[in-house]
Amino acid sequence: MQVSQNSGKQRKEILRGVLAIAIIIVGITHFIRPDQYARIVPPQLPSPVGLVYISGVFEILGGIGLLIPFISVAAAWGLIALFIAVFPANIYQAMNSIPIEGIPHHPALYWVRLPFQAVLIAWAWWYTRRPEDQPGASDTAAQVETFLNR
Repeated sequence: MQVSQNSGKQRKEILRGVLAIAIIIVGITHFIRPDQYARIVPPQLPSPVGLVYISGVFEILGGIGLLIPFISVAAAWGLIALFIAVFPANIYQAMNSIPIEGIPHHPALYWVRLPFQAVLIAWAWWYTRRPEDQPGASDTAAQVETFLNR
């Protein structure tokens, strides 16, 4: 059975919401329990808690931006950059088996988590493709054009 183009777009938009909400929630937890995330910041990097707050801000902004048609492509690229930037912390956690409260502590889980970063990158990249097909994109483009032609 062939999936209709409309249902494919609908699925993509549902998954956009899932990614956006998930990344916003993770960003918020950076402010609720910064010490937990600071533990996995590699010691070569300065100001672990500061870096946790910065990444939390960008996660929240990226999640919100993913939901706004005019900036969603830029937000998706920003999330890709963020997922790459925090990857050393995930590696450091796996190599040193550092537990984070709220995540089951099992060293194998930390190693399994590493390839999931590629899934997150691919997921965000999906929203850089064909931005003109996004809901509200034509309305947003028309508003921008009207604003620029004033």
